[in-house]
Formats: sequence, structure tokens, C-alpha cells
Amino acid sequence: MELLLQKAGEPVEQKGKELKLHDGKLPVWTKIGFGVCDLGGNLFFTMMGFYLLFFMTDVVGLAAGLAGTALMIGKIWDAVTDPTVGYLSDRTRTRWGRRRPYMFVGSFLLMAMMTIMFTAPGYNTQLQLFVWATVIYCLLCTAYTLVNIPYGALTPELTTDYNERTVINAYRMSFAVVGTLLGAGLVLPIVSAADSVKAGWTLAGTVMGALMLVTALVTVFSVREPRHGEAPPRQNILKSYAQVLGMKVFLTCLIPWTLHITGITIIQGALLYYFIYYYGNETGFQIALVSLLVSAMIFIPVWTAISGKIGKKKSYNYGMSILAVAVMIFFLVGHRVPMEYSYIIMAIAGFGFATQYVMPYAIVPDVVEYDYAENGVRREGVFYGLWTFTSKVGQAFAIALSGWTLSLFGYLPDLPQTDLALLGIRLLCGPIPAIFFIAGVVVLSYYPITREKYEEILQKIAFREAK
Repeated sequence: MELLLQKAGEPVEQKGKELKLHDGKLPVWTKIGFGVCDLGGNLFFTMMGFYLLFFMTDVVGLAAGLAGTALMIGKIWDAVTDPTVGYLSDRTRTRWGRRRPYMFVGSFLLMAMMTIMFTAPGYNTQLQLFVWATVIYCLLCTAYTLVNIPYGALTPELTTDYNERTVINAYRMSFAVVGTLLGAGLVLPIVSAADSVKAGWTLAGTVMGALMLVTALVTVFSVREPRHGEAPPRQNILKSYAQVLGMKVFLTCLIPWTLHITGITIIQGALLYYFIYYYGNETGFQIALVSLLVSAMIFIPVWTAISGKIGKKKSYNYGMSILAVAVMIFFLVGHRVPMEYSYIIMAIAGFGFATQYVMPYAIVPDVVEYDYAENGVRREGVFYGLWTFTSKVGQAFAIALSGWTLSLFGYLPDLPQTDLALLGIRLLCGPIPAIFFIAGVVVLSYYPITREKYEEILQKIAFREAK
């Protein structure tokens, strides 16, 4: 079978019957081709985080508590799909690589399911709507898993260079911010452009799904994978995941990532409610969101440079601490000042939020190398399967918690809200997510891999491969 050497910016070098990972800087076009897929990935993240709960409650007509529960069940379904796809992609051997065949198929399914998800059904009872929401969301999450798990597992296969991994993830997350900006800026205008609200949401889901399809295919056709030898010896999937979850090094970055995703998802779900029911202005929500994301985009390269000086862990912790302070400021003063001041607060939050885009994805490839150095097995799919699974569990819990909180505080769609309901919305935009951010900072402080430690890991790998 023909070796794919340096084709379309392929970052691999020949070594015997296999190709080893690149250990230096990558061509710019490789970084762009790799990074663009996360534009679509964050369109998905934006649609799910900012709009799906609102769509369920205020367009479909599903009660907030039931909507939160349905979305939580969909995320828990990923307990099956994420680890399974990760495990299978580790063992897959095709002429196109281990990861890209899954991404190719998944991208078409993802577009189709986005259209279906945002098409309000004609059911009348809460039970029918609940079952519909649960089933369709499970299918949508499965389609996204087929794209996202293999895509994430590509990261450690592109380069082993400690700083270059931060750089390629900066490219990736710059596209991610663009994707979030497009989601923030296009969704509501697309909805408004249609003949009816329901038709508008269907159109928005279709357009966003099409963008997800195109960006995934760009990566599939522009980034080549290193050639791997035969699949590793067959191992019980549960045992494989249990081994990875038993690694303290992995847990000290996995738990903070999950906590931070939970807090961010809570804010995402609550902000639209805040701007509608406090300020009475959906346009203000879009401006605030753009302020947050533009700030994050500006500071991604800044944090990338800072991490080169002080390390990934410290940069991540400093950024999330800033974000925690910003949301508490918003909780304390956002309802007391004109809406325009919220844009400034969001810009401050974006300064810290930028680290969530870059640092976790730069950290996990180092853990993959640690595992290979210690155990002699490459199982990127297992790590990224768990990485995405726990993020989705965090999102599921966040969405459910948001729905339950709204119900507990007496929220009713399309009606003037009571003071108690407004307080519930404020809590979801301040203290509740701040608790998750600070908890993540505390756990991450125990993460042990520094630049010096990583050099020792590479030396151990070199010694292992020289045998």
C-alpha cells in the first residue's frame, strides 16, 4: 500500500514500516487545514449551548424541567458512543487512516440531524414532545461523536513538540472562536428572515449543519494521518478505559476540563434568558456575545505566548480565575446598570475565556505521550473519547441544572417573570458557574506535567522505541 508522505502538508516522517510523528514546526497550511474543523465544531457547541434549551422551551413548547432532562439523557447516551468510537478508531486501519473515515461519514449525518433537531414537531402532549426531544438529541449527539472524537484524536498525531502543540491548538481555537461568532451572529437573523419562527429555526439548523459538513470535509481532505502498523492486541474496552481513568495525571486535567465546561454551559444557556427578560433586547445578547468572543479571539495568541513563559497549567488557571471574577461582577451589577455596560464585562470575561479554547487541548496530548512512555501503547482515541464524554456529561448536567433551576424559581415562557424567576436567571449567570470555575482551578493545580517533565517523557519514549 502506498505511503502517504508529506502529501497535502502531511506532518510525518518515514521510519521503517511505519511513519513517526513530526517533532518540529508544522507548515501553516497543515495548521489551517487541521484547525478549520473546529469552526463547525463550535457552531455545534454554540447551537447546543446558547439556543437549544431556549428552542425547546419557547418554540417547541416543552416544559423547562422536561427539556433539561431530555437533553441530559442525550448527553448521557454519549457514555456509550464516545468511548466506543474512540476505541474503534484506535483499532481502525484503512488506506485513509484511523480517524478520517469516521469524520467523513459523521459529517453528513451531522448535517441531517441538525435540520431535524431544529424542526419543531407537530406533537401536542408533553410526553410526546419529551420522547421526540430525547430520541432526536441522542441521534444528533451520535453524529457529532463520529466527527469530534476522531478529530480530537488527530491532535497528538500531528507533532510531538511541546510548544508546537500549543500553537496548532491556537489555530484550532481561533477557528473555534470564528465558529462561535458565526453562531452568535447568524442564528437569530436567519430565524427572523424566514416566514415564521418555526421555519426560521429549521433554516438555521440546516445552514449551521451545512457549515459543519463543509469544515469537517476540509480537514478530512487536507490533513493526512501518520501510517500506523497493525492494530494493538485486542483488549476489553472497559478495561482499557479503566486503566486510563486510573491515571492521576489524566484525572488532574480531565476533572478541571469537565468542571469548566459545566460552568460555561450554564452561562451559555442562561444569557439569552437574561437579555430577554432583564433588558428586553435579543440584539443586545448578540452584541454581548460578540464582545465576549472577539475579546477571546484577540487574547488567544496572547495566552499562547504567555504559556510559553509560565506554562500551560498556570495560564489555564489564571484565565479561568479571571472568568470567575467577571461572571460574579455581572451577577452583582449587571441588572443595576444599563445594558451597554454588560458589553464591557463580557470583554473582560473573554480575556479569561480565551484560555479555555487553547490550554486544555494543548495539555491532553502531553498526557497521551505520558501514557505511551509508561505503557507502550498509543490509545489517543481512548483519551479523547473520555475527554469528550466527560465534557458532554458536564454539558448534560449543566443543561439539566439550568432547566431545573428555572422551574424551581417559577420560570414560565413568554410571560413577564416574577422577581424570584429573575433571581434564578441571575444565579445561572453568576455564582453557580463561578463555583465550577474555581473548583476546576483547584484541581488543576495538582497537574504534574511541566515542560521539563515533558522532555523526560520524550526521552523515555525515544529509549523505548530504540529497543
